[in-house]
Amino acid sequence: MRTLWLSLLLSATLAAASGQSLAGETRAAQILDRFKHANQWRDHVMIAAHRAGSMQAGKTLYAENSLAAVEGSIAIGAEIVEVDVRRAKEGQFVIMHDSWLDRTTTCKGEVVKYTLAELKKCRLVIEGTGAVTDETVSTLHEMLAATKDRILINLDNKLEVTDLPAMIAVARDLGMADQVIVKENLWDRQRIDAARAALAQAGGGFQFMPILADDAVHDAAFAEQVDKAFAPRAIELINWRNDAETLTPSGGPLFSTRMRASAVRGDWHLWADTYAIVNKPGGFLAGGRGDQLAVAASLPREAWGFWVDRGATIIQTDEPRAAIEWLTANGFRVPYTDEARPAEPAHTASIN
Repeated sequence: MRTLWLSLLLSATLAAASGQSLAGETRAAQILDRFKHANQWRDHVMIAAHRAGSMQAGKTLYAENSLAAVEGSIAIGAEIVEVDVRRAKEGQFVIMHDSWLDRTTTCKGEVVKYTLAELKKCRLVIEGTGAVTDETVSTLHEMLAATKDRILINLDNKLEVTDLPAMIAVARDLGMADQVIVKENLWDRQRIDAARAALAQAGGGFQFMPILADDAVHDAAFAEQVDKAFAPRAIELINWRNDAETLTPSGGPLFSTRMRASAVRGDWHLWADTYAIVNKPGGFLAGGRGDQLAVAASLPREAWGFWVDRGATIIQTDEPRAAIEWLTANGFRVPYTDEARPAEPAHTASIN
């Protein structure tokens, strides 16, 4: 199926000659080239580390949304770190997934009721082990500064769409707006218009990625509307429900032949999510074909390979190291200029 998918792309044959990053570019610039030119890089699957990339082999190594997790994701070669943005009491942007501090810090209560000074007294906790780290809640400015020139950063806005311009302004002040991917859920024309209005206030120079979930969006026609409205470089497609099926056989209504054709015409990436949701079964966003199937059940071909076969060229995962290793071993990663190319891909069916 992947061969048929790639055969649609005449430009893919030119990737090695025309798309290779130039020596001397920053790592972020090399990654951005692949992000902005999807059709040149259909043979490379990028990895986005969910909540900065805190897990490995089913165990949490770092506090989620932490600077330590970012460093770990950079070290293993992930292209994108995804982090969550909220506000402190005085309005400063801080990095935190939940609206409450209880699960991931030593503090209790709502994030928005703490001043920044008070949040800086909260220590991040490694979920699962309960280990208290030396790291405090990061501001958006601190998180962005830690990634500058090193990796792309995907901001998951836990606030309102009207907050996006102020987030982008923080990145622009650091001279790194082009490294930032902001995203919003879109499901109808009214939502498209709201996002367009907010983004118009933000100016240019950043990346916007729409999110389409199949509980509200049921076919590629809406994605084509979104493409016309925003000309995005990637669209995040969520297979939200699995219903009575143990494993999705098709990838749901969004991972369709028409969607793949639309992505080629628009030159954008299909972004798939394989992480689990807290208090939900593993693979809940992936029709059962998520990280737990890949790692705990040792069936990465049935998880990550399944989404690659259906056109995904970016995978957001809680298991970035395992995903990179499997994708590399199976020929789905093209080395960057500062990486060694594997001598022989190993077409393995599992990771030990």
